[in-house]
Amino acid sequence: MKPKIIKTEEEYAAALALVETLMDAKAGSPKEEELELWSLLVERYEQEQFPIDLPDPVAAIKFRMEQEGLRQKELEKYFPGKNRVSEVLNHKRPLSIGMIRALHRGLGIPAEVLLRESLV
Repeated sequence: MKPKIIKTEEEYAAALALVETLMDAKAGSPKEEELELWSLLVERYEQEQFPIDLPDPVAAIKFRMEQEGLRQKELEKYFPGKNRVSEVLNHKRPLSIGMIRALHRGLGIPAEVLLRESLV
């Protein structure tokens, strides 16, 4: 099968099957290069056909809290005032630019996620 832009479900299924056969390619081999190329083509098709939207900013903050084992009190350093954490996490107040910057720097949450309007 010749590499080409994947446009249909049938081409996608064939490309996935081919990628699976190439998974055992040895490092530095032509098969590994072919695997990389087909992986990129499959990824491009998936991004176009099955886009994943960015999460809600508050959901992203809560997810990071869970990942890091943080409590609400530990987020106070990223917010101007103790009540702001609760207000933001309960969707009662939007994030300010200062909060976004602090959360991005301090917790590594992508700014593009924090800049989104809350979904609630």
